[in-house]
Amino acid sequence: MASGVIPKLIVCFLVEALMHGVSGEDPYLYFTWNVTYCTISPLGVAQKVILINGEFPGPNINSTTNNNVVVNVYNHLDEPFLFTWSGIQQRKNSWEDGVPGTNCPIPPGTNFTYKYQVKDQIGSYIYYPSMGMHRAAGAFGGLRIHSRALIPVPYDEPADDYTVLIGDWYTKSHKELRGFLDSGRPLGRPDGVLINGKAGKVGVKQEPLFTMEPGKTYMYRVCNVGLKASLNFRIQGHKMKLVEMEGSHTIQNVYDSLDVHIGQCFTVLVTADQDPKDYYIVASTRFLKEVQTGIATISYTNGKGEASPELPPAPVGWAWSLNQFRTFRWNLTASAARPNPQGSYHYGAINITRTIRLVNSVSRANGKLRYGFNGVSHIDPTTPLKLAEYFNVGDKVFKYDVIKDEPENTTDLSVQPNVLNMTFRNFVEIIFENHEKSIQSYHIDGYSFFAVAVEPGTWSPQNRMNYNLLDAVSRHTIQVFPKSWAAILLTFDNAGMWNIRSERWERTYLGQQLYASILSPERSLRDEYNIPENALLCGIVKGLPKPPSYT
Repeated sequence: MASGVIPKLIVCFLVEALMHGVSGEDPYLYFTWNVTYCTISPLGVAQKVILINGEFPGPNINSTTNNNVVVNVYNHLDEPFLFTWSGIQQRKNSWEDGVPGTNCPIPPGTNFTYKYQVKDQIGSYIYYPSMGMHRAAGAFGGLRIHSRALIPVPYDEPADDYTVLIGDWYTKSHKELRGFLDSGRPLGRPDGVLINGKAGKVGVKQEPLFTMEPGKTYMYRVCNVGLKASLNFRIQGHKMKLVEMEGSHTIQNVYDSLDVHIGQCFTVLVTADQDPKDYYIVASTRFLKEVQTGIATISYTNGKGEASPELPPAPVGWAWSLNQFRTFRWNLTASAARPNPQGSYHYGAINITRTIRLVNSVSRANGKLRYGFNGVSHIDPTTPLKLAEYFNVGDKVFKYDVIKDEPENTTDLSVQPNVLNMTFRNFVEIIFENHEKSIQSYHIDGYSFFAVAVEPGTWSPQNRMNYNLLDAVSRHTIQVFPKSWAAILLTFDNAGMWNIRSERWERTYLGQQLYASILSPERSLRDEYNIPENALLCGIVKGLPKPPSYT
């Protein structure tokens, strides 16, 4: 590992400072992260991965609602780098979203400080690198947001709180994988599955990932940080009570296993009520021809005996996964990040003002594999879209609405920036339509949305009769099964430039993403923060004077 450049994690709490107009009573969390390469062997093959402060996966960010998070990132790589904070809504602050459409990348040998607030949120989230294929090399981690002490949660305090990062893994370097995609080749199947950066083997003694004391209940935050595969998660011999997903308390159903699609996070409670010994945590790929399985060990504190070599079986077929999705329900009586119950927002009573159908497209442009939406494969310009718009030079960088709300062409892909011009505070219906034989997973930055339906077939307006307009879970990532569609509802009330993307990262890299521009007519601090003083400028805006600040 690199030495001499990795200081200890610094966490400070301040109450006097102000940031982005946030009141001084909101605490600050300060972190210093050094991003470095290191050669390790997660699957038994030596490869170069990306570490944060010498850790793989990276450190957890442990925060509480309304905390201000300040992360000073030193880029010791040989390439530009960015972090994105998946699911963190960052109200009025797309400046810190950390994707190429909003931020200039951090050049090698330099640092940049992210500053954002986890405002009015609770739950389990992840962060990961958003440039190129860096996500295939690591630099991902968990991000917890706890409820404030005065806001009750609908379960007793657990004995401990564990983050479980599951994901498929490739033994080739991120540069090799990027080379495949740049040459027009797909990634192919992954080489294995990791649980918190390791891949255990049945019958091979390993240090326990977690320990549990008999009779006590523990919280497990399970997130899929992989590139390609949905994963089924289960704990040998134990039931899991689902209590939260992607920022929402849920009806507390009990499951033997959960399908966790790429980019998704589930929080479950597990009680140590079995014979005191070792047990396996299991994560296995779904919907791929060849199943890959990763395991880890949990131990009872007074346990005697190794885990059984007989692993609990995974479910078969995607219909099982669809039926499981239908059991997920919003807990209407639980408080959210504020004292008012989650069900106080009656989303089903709001009139839809715009419907956008996004049909995933796949084709070959100039002989190379590309993905997109509605016939457009997104490419990031050298000037980030948000900066171009803010500096009033957007017409030199991109055009708004190059795709239509109703797709006219989904096969012949054009390669260009793809930006939707959204009306501030409009209540919008988005349909993700998947005509392919593989499962998809889609995410929206800056927002939570209500996942009101996922169904097989082709969407039509008549399908609205079967939407869940009462207790659909508010979340930020949704899966779309083969030859199926998903419908979501949301209010575009968070001004900024926000990324809508596939979470299957080869698709994102090859253009299956776009941006939603939400401009407030007021152009005031009430709706959006000014550009940060430390913002990096690149492309055609480099050296330009900043426009007048909002007031």
